[in-house]
Amino acid sequence: MDYFPLFLDLHDQPCLLVGGGEVALRKAHLLLAAGARLTVVAPALCDALAAQRDQGALIHLPRAWQAGDIHGMRLVIAATDDAAVNAEVHARCEAAGILVNVVDDPARCRFVTPAIVDRSPLMIAISSGGNAPVLARLIRARIEAWLPHGYGTLARLAGRLRQRVQARFGNDDRARRRFWEQALDGPAAERALAGDEAGAEAELEATLASGDADALARGAVYLVGAGPGNPDLLTFRALRLMQRADVVLYDNLVSPAIVDLVRRDAERLYVGKKASNHALPQEDINKLLVRLAREGKTVLRLKGGDPFIFGRGGEEIEELAAAGIEFQVVPGITSAAGASCYAGIPLTHRDHAQSVTFVTGHRRGEEIELDWPRLTSPSETIVVYMGVAQAPRICAQLIAHGRAPDTPAAIVEKATLPDQRTLVGTLETLPGLLATSQVKPPALIIIGNVVRLADKLGWRPS
Repeated sequence: MDYFPLFLDLHDQPCLLVGGGEVALRKAHLLLAAGARLTVVAPALCDALAAQRDQGALIHLPRAWQAGDIHGMRLVIAATDDAAVNAEVHARCEAAGILVNVVDDPARCRFVTPAIVDRSPLMIAISSGGNAPVLARLIRARIEAWLPHGYGTLARLAGRLRQRVQARFGNDDRARRRFWEQALDGPAAERALAGDEAGAEAELEATLASGDADALARGAVYLVGAGPGNPDLLTFRALRLMQRADVVLYDNLVSPAIVDLVRRDAERLYVGKKASNHALPQEDINKLLVRLAREGKTVLRLKGGDPFIFGRGGEEIEELAAAGIEFQVVPGITSAAGASCYAGIPLTHRDHAQSVTFVTGHRRGEEIELDWPRLTSPSETIVVYMGVAQAPRICAQLIAHGRAPDTPAAIVEKATLPDQRTLVGTLETLPGLLATSQVKPPALIIIGNVVRLADKLGWRPS
């Protein structure tokens, strides 16, 4: 993190702007909007800044900058076209411990001014650290289009109720947070977004009056599919629930970029689930989910791919249901779908495959328990989850039961991530290809004639 993000309260605080041109004008608008007591030092002002001076919005010192001008200032911005003046302003402020920004000179900025989405009191700031201001503005434009002005209304209403909510729930931070999550994501939000401020306030008042403190104190578990690894493939609901969690339990297959999207102050518990190396046995994970929920926590069980496709999600919710714990399941893009799409290998195709079967390469005891005769049809695609270690045996068994040795086969490593790799061979050559290429999980094996399309349809470099 190149910069520590924060919002400064500059209301009635003395701030200095060195420079009187168009660039200085943009910075003056921001400082005045934030309520600063602004002094501008410049021999002359552009027309718009002069108008602000004439209206009494700022103080103008009509002369060259002097070192003593920074005395007593909270914040200083240098926006002149004289590099020597800008450098001196920076050096004097650094020596005095005053926050300073030299416009268009990141090396001389103790802070940067971000692109801003203003839904006061809700504020969103976007910064590229001075590297790409145009990119920051483009992102701001997208957020502006997406974020209704009604959210500012909702934030103001929440501020009015804050003390009453505090009194209602006391020191129970968890219940208080859940009240706000429910209140701000329901009818009140809909009314605020529609411009009905009075109706939104009435809805919030009703929610506060009827809220069940005991119910808000109860725990719950959310089983959320994290998809194949790329954060862009998460569902909107997954992202919302990731911001509600008190504690998150995540597997080896959940990418660090996705774990980073969980609420910042949530407790993170790694429960492993690597082949033959589980940080916690499944039975212990089940019991842990129940215990955490009974402690009143909102528990996020974050699982790679989809919770119900080789994710053992069914076993977990059986335990939760038996214990009377509230739970929800959020589907995710299963790894087979992510890997096949990003590798350019359709799982079904009118000319190559009329069906697809998902199987797991995990063993029970010493054997892989698969219905081998069922998997020999040349018009069927087979996707093998968790099959890297057992690939030689899987390929041998398929050949032994009648699948042609030259059947195309591919392995997709780190599917959907920037370092995805796709290796293509046949049932006969795939084991050797895996060995020489040192493929490691997470990886998926795709077997069938559809693999022939990888070179033609692949849209990402392997």
